[in-house]
Amino acid sequence: MLEHSESATPQPCAQSFSIDHLAPSMPDFPDDPAHATAPQSVVSERNRSRTLWHLYRYGISSRAQIAKALGLTPAAITKITARLIEAGIVTETGDMEGSKRRRSIGLKIDTTRFHFIGVKFARSLVQIGVFDLKGKRLSLTDMPRVSDDTIDAAIDATHKTIDSLLAADPYIVAIGMAVPGPYLHGTGYAALVSSMPHWRNINFQKEFGQNCPIPVFIEQDARAGALAQRLFGTLDDAGSLAYFLLGEGVGLGVIENGRLVYGNLGASTELGHVSIDAVDGRKCECGNVGCLECYCSAGAIHEQIDKLGIIHGSEAMTHIEACKALFALAEKQSGDTPQIRQARGLVADIGRYVGYGCVIICNVFNPRRIVLGDIGALGGQQLLDAAQAIVNQRVIPEIAQSTEITFSSLPTDAAVLGAAATAITQFLDRPSYFRAARPPGNAR
Repeated sequence: MLEHSESATPQPCAQSFSIDHLAPSMPDFPDDPAHATAPQSVVSERNRSRTLWHLYRYGISSRAQIAKALGLTPAAITKITARLIEAGIVTETGDMEGSKRRRSIGLKIDTTRFHFIGVKFARSLVQIGVFDLKGKRLSLTDMPRVSDDTIDAAIDATHKTIDSLLAADPYIVAIGMAVPGPYLHGTGYAALVSSMPHWRNINFQKEFGQNCPIPVFIEQDARAGALAQRLFGTLDDAGSLAYFLLGEGVGLGVIENGRLVYGNLGASTELGHVSIDAVDGRKCECGNVGCLECYCSAGAIHEQIDKLGIIHGSEAMTHIEACKALFALAEKQSGDTPQIRQARGLVADIGRYVGYGCVIICNVFNPRRIVLGDIGALGGQQLLDAAQAIVNQRVIPEIAQSTEITFSSLPTDAAVLGAAATAITQFLDRPSYFRAARPPGNAR
């Protein structure tokens, strides 16, 4: 819950909280000149955050180990950890062996006392999950399918589900939301949601951030996915990565030096609306021609499946169902029917378009890794090989060879986990806004 002072009792938040107001600080660069003249309160909070990030990444540590790792004095770490223990965020684990065989007391984050709601809005899909601090899924609710004329009903149902989850679980301390891009930070609106324009009328900040008893943090879906990769993925170094979302829309989230890339309005990484065929390309709802989203989004793939007629009954399928059917057909080991050959050809075409997206990512952002996620990532090795071939052909060799392209190790529904990761990142960045709930049965 929100903590307004050192000794404050948790109270419902009185204002709208979103990532717009509390942009991630990412506490991993002690020499950052932006912090050189920061007020003491900011420096103190940053050091509490750095301490939490250390415990989150490395597990049980002594005060002496934390002080050495962060370059802080033992006295400072003692003060910092006392504050975190008092808030119920950190707990002592008992004796552990320290340097020179001295006995030390271990510290760890109490992950059992902090739960987070993640809400994924993805055009026709709304998912709501509850996760612990380490990303373990405690529950997942798939809301009824959404059409453009049922968006208001979906919003009402989302409110009711969140209220029910909050009433049932006193350990939920924050809500994260992943919304379709381009999401304009500071306004609360998505500037464009292809095929479902009514989403543009929803102000997510006002709809969910106001009058909420706990903080709400809102992020563009691909950026939320990038945060999930950083927190929960298997990458050994997530300081420079691009998360390439291939879902009902096409999006990109980029982390560079530990920071998300935003741009002026929060639309700097809208890869789906970069034109790859500006002359004869397909017309996009954004007003552009030849947008990448028109070629490798789930909707675009579904359209091609229907056009080729290679999946029986595909017209009645959802985008996800049609894509899964296509990928399963293309991966069949036995048989060489015209449908199988067409399916493999379509998957290769999709992979090439994904490759064009990767070329743009390599040349504009030069990340260490490009992680492919969501529905399109189910295309498997054939899709990945086609994408890699395009990158090898069209990117400067030194850049192509130093960029790893891989599939996400997270579940296909990683955006809902990314929504939770948005809130968890804020928890780790700004611990003074949070305090552990009292055990069930006690007054809150």
